[in-house]
Amino acid sequence: MTTELGEEPVTLELYLETGFPLVEELSKEFTEQYPQVSFDIRSDQFAALTENAPRVMASNDAPDLIRLPTIVDSARDGLLLNLDPYVDAYGWDEFPESQLEQMRVGEDGTRGSGSLYALGVGYSVTGVYYNKEIAARIGMDEPPATIDELEQAMADAKAAGEQPIMQFNDIGGVAFPYQALLNQMGDPGAIADWIFQKPGASIDTEAAVEAATHVGRWAEQGYFPADANSLDYTTMMGRFTEGTGLFMFNGDWESANLDESMGADVGFFLMPPVEEGNAPVAMGAPNTYAVPAKSDHRDEVAFFLDWIHTNEEARDILVNQGGAAPGGPASLPLPEVPDDSLVSQTLQGAQTIGESGVLVDFMANATSGIYAGSIRPELQRLLDGRTEPEAVPAALQQAYEEELDS
Repeated sequence: MTTELGEEPVTLELYLETGFPLVEELSKEFTEQYPQVSFDIRSDQFAALTENAPRVMASNDAPDLIRLPTIVDSARDGLLLNLDPYVDAYGWDEFPESQLEQMRVGEDGTRGSGSLYALGVGYSVTGVYYNKEIAARIGMDEPPATIDELEQAMADAKAAGEQPIMQFNDIGGVAFPYQALLNQMGDPGAIADWIFQKPGASIDTEAAVEAATHVGRWAEQGYFPADANSLDYTTMMGRFTEGTGLFMFNGDWESANLDESMGADVGFFLMPPVEEGNAPVAMGAPNTYAVPAKSDHRDEVAFFLDWIHTNEEARDILVNQGGAAPGGPASLPLPEVPDDSLVSQTLQGAQTIGESGVLVDFMANATSGIYAGSIRPELQRLLDGRTEPEAVPAALQQAYEEELDS
């Protein structure tokens, strides 16, 4: 192992998520600074990526870096490189532990403690984007302070002939509003235990049924697009930026793009609580990238990951192009952003969560197969009325237990 980048030409193979070009932008800057390193990049949709990752990493031509939101099974199966030696070599233990804990896996196979198996490329927080022009037309002068106020704004938008929510669901994107509701209605610690595969954890709770009931009611009332179950992420973004939809549940990774495309017409707020004044809770996680155990260039990839967190130009790309907090040592300053920008609003949301709120990982990261195999079909059935709200958490729990037992 070495922390030195040699002079010999090297090509790093990356396997990334379609629609999120941030790592590609970082790789271009890295090659500018280190011309001996080039990148060969392939991409897949999120659901395909999570399903294909184990097979790809086990192959003889495994990539050197992979976007991998679900790391437990792969770490347990020996498919991931243990990064502990690089933690010591690069001083990653100087990063705030909250940046690293979601990417640690213990000897008992649960997340949250133990050895480090991945790093973040940007540290995300999710919330609700809103169209300020539509908000002004329906008299929404400020972001809703409670879920009741959020729903009232949706009703007002519908009455005014506007689309209340613009949300994709072809691969299960309604998981964003579903978990946003669950985070407020349930116990965030219990939700995190389920995602981290703690023994005895369950998602089949009264709060999860209540959240599903809200989502089902929103569908019945026409708050989601009529074609939500066939609507893909890119089309959702296009419609929202063109002015269709009061609200969109999404993450800070879109703030820079929306700043450019919508300017002053778009705002952002954290999901409001059930009761005004409750501590804010948001979905969020590192945009997790892991080094497969079969990587041929593990030292070079570790150098790249450290550079992403510590290099001034890289951190600027993360914030001003990616819209996400850059992570890294707490002693490093944040890149400057305009005070009136959307990026500033999402960074403020992340700061609020860090100072006085709770950050909960994505339900989709609980197991390798839960998103494509259960969350997606169950939420699609909920939206088109083929299942009842109380059946959704039960089905998720059953799929979760079957996968953990397999």
